[in-house]
Amino acid sequence: MVYVKLNKIFMSTAEFDSLVLNNAASLKPFAVSLTRDMETAKDLLQETLYKAFANREKYSAGTNVKAWLFTIMRNIFINDYRRKAKQRTIFDKGDETTIANSSKIAVVNGGEQMADEKEITKAIHALPQIFKVPFLLYFEGYRYHEIAETMQEPLGTIKSRIHFARKLLKEELSR
Repeated sequence: MVYVKLNKIFMSTAEFDSLVLNNAASLKPFAVSLTRDMETAKDLLQETLYKAFANREKYSAGTNVKAWLFTIMRNIFINDYRRKAKQRTIFDKGDETTIANSSKIAVVNGGEQMADEKEITKAIHALPQIFKVPFLLYFEGYRYHEIAETMQEPLGTIKSRIHFARKLLKEELSR
């Protein structure tokens, strides 16, 4: 049974559940292609279905449910990837602990490094938007194909933009 309220179409819970479950099988190959691991893909699929059912009120009847589910899955994967990349950078402080545990006394001066980081950050934010977005995504740890999918651009275009962003940054920082 489909209901219409203020130009928005609503469907019953049973209809929504059946629609999602009928399209769930097409999500599994996409999950495997994202994770490259069967167990992780199963977890991703399960979390995608959970989020779809938990957010059923956000689905508008008549829209492409498969695309909606693929978007949910892709966003979960990207968020998990970012979270893991952030954890790796937090725990990959091996050089500092090695220095602290060594028998030699060493003092690390971060002043020059901080100045360089500010200069680099300023140069990155001065890049044209068309180069800045793919470069920042690449810098955050995304792969070329993930950036291309997210930005809905061809892979070659993304590689070129990142290349030109590097070139512009190199010129700017060499001044």
